[in-house]
Amino acid sequence: MIERAEDLLPLPPATFHILLALVDEERHGYAVIQDVEARTGGELRMSAGTLYRSIARMVEQGLITEVARRRSLADDERRRYYRLTPFGTAVARAEMRRLSQLVRLARARGLTPESA
Repeated sequence: MIERAEDLLPLPPATFHILLALVDEERHGYAVIQDVEARTGGELRMSAGTLYRSIARMVEQGLITEVARRRSLADDERRRYYRLTPFGTAVARAEMRRLSQLVRLARARGLTPESA
């Protein structure tokens, strides 16, 4: 079993985006897909296959967990909701630190994003 957040780094982009989608609330799979697409301005469109393979791996790794209850009786009972675990939060923060350091190193070498 993985004990340190750093042991999972670097994260696949899909994994990091799923973690970001779950930071502020529990979501079902399709809501995660919508959140990622909205947050990236449509630049990243996650397929259902990618999402559910990633979710299965992330549950196994202890990053997220399935929520046992539905939000409301009107909610489709087939929907499975997921939430971030404390370990998942630690991994997301570790990846954020890693990416921030990478950007700092690039800037220190004079690399900057070109303005549009």
